[in-house]
Amino acid sequence: MRRLLALLLPALLLLTACGGSSAEPEPTSKSAGETAKFDSLKLTDNGDKKAPGVEFAKPLEVAEPTIKVVTEGDGDTVKANQVANISILALNGTDGSTLEDTFPNEPEPLELNEELKTGSEVIYNALVGAKVGSSLALAVPGQAAAAPSPSGGASPSPSAAAQPTQLLIIKVLSASDVTPALEKPEGETVTPPAGLPTVTEKDGIPEINVKGVAAPTALVSQDLIKGNGATVKESDTLTVNYVGVTLVGGTKFDSSFDRGEPASFPLTGVIKGWTQGLAGKTVGSRVLLVIPKDLAYGDAGQGAAKGDLVFVVDILGAK
Repeated sequence: MRRLLALLLPALLLLTACGGSSAEPEPTSKSAGETAKFDSLKLTDNGDKKAPGVEFAKPLEVAEPTIKVVTEGDGDTVKANQVANISILALNGTDGSTLEDTFPNEPEPLELNEELKTGSEVIYNALVGAKVGSSLALAVPGQAAAAPSPSGGASPSPSAAAQPTQLLIIKVLSASDVTPALEKPEGETVTPPAGLPTVTEKDGIPEINVKGVAAPTALVSQDLIKGNGATVKESDTLTVNYVGVTLVGGTKFDSSFDRGEPASFPLTGVIKGWTQGLAGKTVGSRVLLVIPKDLAYGDAGQGAAKGDLVFVVDILGAK
């Protein structure tokens, strides 16, 4: 997901100002910008796992963000509030060289929600109403070179190099309804092996007892409830409830339960013990993590979270 955002962010920022009215989108995809610039664009489809061949008159230059369906698919129409699973090929508009290609990888999910509509109504309106299998072209204006900044007598700051127009080919591979997050874990209860922290539940909130538990020599990731939902990927953003305590002393240092609402975060943006311990688990699971300090916050710790740590994590949703 971070790769997708890195590719789309310049377009999102530029397209925000070009969104037009806030009326509900039409049932068909909406084009925007200098779409005649795409008249020379030709795509050769190479399947879903390989980027298409792209031909266009060079250099491609646009003065405003431009988007259009250039090859219409024959699948279902993408609807508002669905997740569009897409692949992106990013090209240099001057010479056609490849800047990024996500086609060989797993499709990137983009939720067509109010947040996207507010941030970039043009991209939202182009995808909502498109058909699965369609390819869209998005041209992002280049930037002129920036002059060196004044430096008060010191050496001037270097100028920023000019950036060419970027051409993004976005293929809609599938679309699916958003699965709402669970309210609590759902699945089959698992009996953990001896020697791990024990977990009980009071008023729906897990309580962790670390008495007599030895320091871990490796990460422990143990299902307490095995959910039957989707498998978590490292690239996912999770919705979870959790509680964390120190292995030595059992001091609670964090709990979403105490805050009264689940937390959401990209799995790539947390401590290694969470990333490694939750990837491969399933939505609906309650997972016991016993995390060595080198996979947590190291020798220094973070606040009260010092040394080896223990978490109970309820995986309520992933996207």
